[in-house]
Amino acid sequence: MKYISELLYGRSAAVVTAVYICLGALSVVAVDFALASAGGVAPTRLVSDWLIVVGSGGILYGAVTHHRREAEAARRDLETTNQQLQVLSRVFRHNVRNDLNVIQGYTDLLADRVEDDRSRECLETVRETTDDIVAISEKLRVIEDASPERPDGRVDLVDAVHEAVAAVDAGGAAVTVETPAEAWIRADDSVEFPIGEVFENAVTHNDGETRRVEATIRENGTTTCLEVTDNGPGIPPDERAVLQAEEETPLSHASSIGLWLVKWMCETQGGTVRFDATDDGTTVRLRFESASPPANPAR
Repeated sequence: MKYISELLYGRSAAVVTAVYICLGALSVVAVDFALASAGGVAPTRLVSDWLIVVGSGGILYGAVTHHRREAEAARRDLETTNQQLQVLSRVFRHNVRNDLNVIQGYTDLLADRVEDDRSRECLETVRETTDDIVAISEKLRVIEDASPERPDGRVDLVDAVHEAVAAVDAGGAAVTVETPAEAWIRADDSVEFPIGEVFENAVTHNDGETRRVEATIRENGTTTCLEVTDNGPGIPPDERAVLQAEEETPLSHASSIGLWLVKWMCETQGGTVRFDATDDGTTVRLRFESASPPANPAR
């Protein structure tokens, strides 16, 4: 059955229907021959069997044709959406960022000219806001660089985690990592973004007096899980609901593009993401498909 499905995949509706009618005709002949050997078959039985095969073949042709048209329309819509996303990302990253750089430059000039504290506070707010938007534009780079194809490479999750911890500005937070010697997963280098983003969120959004971040890698047969736990305020329930529903509305939306990018980039790698938040903090679990280590891993 698997061989037949692979043989028919991508074939035209006419070919699929022709194969079906041929197989159906062979079945009718075999059954009628068996019945004839047992005691004879009425001519009306032969005609009705053939009509059933031909009629069901016509229904199959219509169903396959409709399915192929819908699949082609969905493919065109997906290509258009991807193109629009790429264009919007480039426009935002380049055009909008250039305008923000101008705003930042004038903000710095005004900061040297104003003297009252209120004006300085307003300029500092403008500066912080533009910095946040510039940071978002940098994160959107991963959308342009990401490949829609399932990765076929291998990455040592242990190395990726240690690199992410070294890159993040802990700012006094205590970060502990518990990992095996190595843990290879099916992924490419872009998996470094969601891993780094998880550690950055765990550190920067933690406003506790004693900030703690604990990371653990566990291998469970065919999957490998990275678990990052912090003692921060946690992800608000409405934001978790948005991520789980995979839909934003005017009244329900995530405040940070980073959470969406973590989810998208992990799923692009064939992995999954789970956010668990309580009053004591947040736990993020990134689960990936395990991979066998290379013959000569580079260290």
